[in-house]
Amino acid sequence: MYFFTVVTHNRAPIFSAEAQVDLLRAAFRRAHQFRPFEIDALVVLSDHLHCIWRLPEGVGDYSGRWRVIKKGFSRAVTRQVNTRNERPV
Repeated sequence: MYFFTVVTHNRAPIFSAEAQVDLLRAAFRRAHQFRPFEIDALVVLSDHLHCIWRLPEGVGDYSGRWRVIKKGFSRAVTRQVNTRNERPV
């Protein structure tokens, strides 16, 4: 069993909008498809989240799961915020 606290960059309140929480849910679902895990508890606050996971027996690669979640969420938020695919200079 693993306990995590994940904080947004500069504690930005990106989870205060329902649309971003939906993107986070989708990122968790996608990660679960590729790297199974069980979520025993999850609390999402405006600028961070807490969760408790169980991984399959004999598996300890929680970092790979977080990588998939963070990557999927970041890309989805970027697409949602910047529909013209512009990047800052």
